[in-house]
Amino acid sequence: MTLWHSVLLASIVCVALKTAGYLVPPAWFEAPRPSRTIDLLTVALLAALVVVQTLGVGQAIVVDARVPAVLVAGGLLALRAPFLLVVVAAAVVAALLRWGGLAA
Repeated sequence: MTLWHSVLLASIVCVALKTAGYLVPPAWFEAPRPSRTIDLLTVALLAALVVVQTLGVGQAIVVDARVPAVLVAGGLLALRAPFLLVVVAAAVVAALLRWGGLAA
């Protein structure tokens, strides 16, 4: 199986899953339990994406300036700081750590 076969197969699977989603009756999602599960699944997927993008480099786990930056961003978000301030503060923390040679 070549790379193009894999891409084509993955594309077909994605289209099939999307089509299957349209075939599910809306009443299944309106009940409290499925609705809560869907909400929690969204949060879990977003958290997994943040962790992978923060710690992952290829196949390795790397702890560098991104980890303290994400921690600062999380703390500011918990304090309900404006989003622009959160982004700038996280960037400043990462830049200072890299500039000071404390993190790669």
